[in-house]
Amino acid sequence: MATDDVMIETRELSKLYGSQRAVDNLSFQIRRGEVVGFLGPNGAGKSTTMKILTCFIAPTQGEARVGGYDVFDQPLEARSVLGYLPQRAALYTEMGVVEYLEFTAALRAIPRSRQREKIREVAEICGLKEALHKEIGQLSYGYRQRVGLAQALIHDPPILILDEPTADLDPNESAEVIEYIREIGKSRTIMLSTHDLAEVKTACARVLIINRGKIVADGAPEDLASRSGVVRYLVTIDEKEGLFSGGSYRQAPTGAREVLDACGTVVPGASVKELPSDDRAHVVEVTVSGNKDHRKDFFRLAVDRGWNLLELRRETLQLEDVFRQLTTGDEKRSNGKTSKGKE
Repeated sequence: MATDDVMIETRELSKLYGSQRAVDNLSFQIRRGEVVGFLGPNGAGKSTTMKILTCFIAPTQGEARVGGYDVFDQPLEARSVLGYLPQRAALYTEMGVVEYLEFTAALRAIPRSRQREKIREVAEICGLKEALHKEIGQLSYGYRQRVGLAQALIHDPPILILDEPTADLDPNESAEVIEYIREIGKSRTIMLSTHDLAEVKTACARVLIINRGKIVADGAPEDLASRSGVVRYLVTIDEKEGLFSGGSYRQAPTGAREVLDACGTVVPGASVKELPSDDRAHVVEVTVSGNKDHRKDFFRLAVDRGWNLLELRRETLQLEDVFRQLTTGDEKRSNGKTSKGKE
């Protein structure tokens, strides 16, 4: 077992498939009691990393340890301290839930005298009590994932590795599974891969973002957003009427292009684009780097032009925005002004 608080660790881990480098010199640590979101676009290396950590494939080079055990030299010991739930759990649909959990308990060398007790425990944790006496093939996909989570917990492992456990679930089922994971995470170390960033913000205190086999960000979700140094302004201008002055309304902007160009002059070099809106307003998003607050500049622009400013909002980037920037290079492609043509 681990002699310190590091429960999952990789050091210069790489995996090659021919000339393709799926995992590239990857190094990170996950400590005892952490619930860590493992994020990345398709093909980033998430599943490959998880398959290495769960002893399904061997790395090309580097080192990976789970619970203090080397996954290559000590795979049986490593597997004994972790539970694994892939995106689609390998369930025997012709078996009953109890029968299947007895089967997995036996595989985990749990004495027969304790199996029923362990099944009751995981059924309580995973919300399976009402489905225990049903056949797995009769269950909804959401309940099947609960069965998969139960089999990962049956031997009470200190470490859980969950690879997109809510994929293909409806919103209600996803919320329920994430709530179970939150509860489970109070007493275990969890590595959770998901494409749903709302789930990460709900369940995870820390995020690892991987892209092209490399870690590109590591930190708390709110910290990653604040560290980006990027701020977004939403400027909403009345499309029908200008400011009321001298007993009459001044002229409204002639179209979206006029508003886009004007907002672009406030912060030269910023990314400026129109957002969808109703037929009453032009909504412009301006994305800038730096800590300066430009709200008064946009307000002055509206006053000088005689435009009716309906809303002005300043926002720091959300985790979704940071994820896109780090994994697609949107920050490099968004320097030019764009319009959706609402003229």
